[in-house]
Amino acid sequence: MICGVCGTNNPDGATTCASCGSPLQAANGAPQGGYPQGGYPQGGYPQGGYPGQQPVYPGQPVYRAGGNVPIQKREIVTALILSIVTCGIYGIIWFVKLTDDTNVVSGDPNATSGGMAFLLTLITCGIYGYYWAYKRGEILDNYNVSRGLPKSSNAVLYLVLQLFGLGIVAYCLMQSELNKIAEGA
Repeated sequence: MICGVCGTNNPDGATTCASCGSPLQAANGAPQGGYPQGGYPQGGYPQGGYPGQQPVYPGQPVYRAGGNVPIQKREIVTALILSIVTCGIYGIIWFVKLTDDTNVVSGDPNATSGGMAFLLTLITCGIYGYYWAYKRGEILDNYNVSRGLPKSSNAVLYLVLQLFGLGIVAYCLMQSELNKIAEGA
C-alpha cells in the first residue's frame, strides 16, 4: 500500500505509513483503521499533510491549497508598532511566527522551526537571514502557484529588501500574504 502523503510503499494491511506516520487509505478512499480516537490534535494532520494528498514529487513539500491552512491572521500595523516600541523584541517573536506559519503553509515536516531559524540568524551574524527571506518568499510563491495564481517573485523581493536593511518591510509583505492565506482568499 503506497502512502498518499510521502509515497512510501508500505506492507499490505498496514494502517499507518512506516515513514511519515500518516494513516493509509483503503481502495475506497477511507483511512485504513479509521482516524485516531478523538481526531488529530490541533495543528492538523501528521507531518503537515492531509491523508491521501499526493505530493507532486515524492519527498517534496505538500502545499495545502484551498484556504484550509490553520494559521493565525495578524494585524500588520500592530506588529510593526510593537516591534518599534519594544526595541525589536517583538520583531524577534514576529520572525519566529512568520517562520512557523510559512512552514505550516509548505507542509514540510523537516522545515527549520522559527526558533532554530532565529538562532541560526544570530549565530551567522545575520547571513542566514538572507537565505531565510528568500526561502519564505519561495514557499509563498509555490503556494500561490498551487492555487492556480501566476508565479510571482516574492523570493527575490524579500531577499533584496533584506539586503538593503529593510527586513521589517519584508515581514509586513510576508504577513500580508499569510493573512490572505489564513482568510482563504
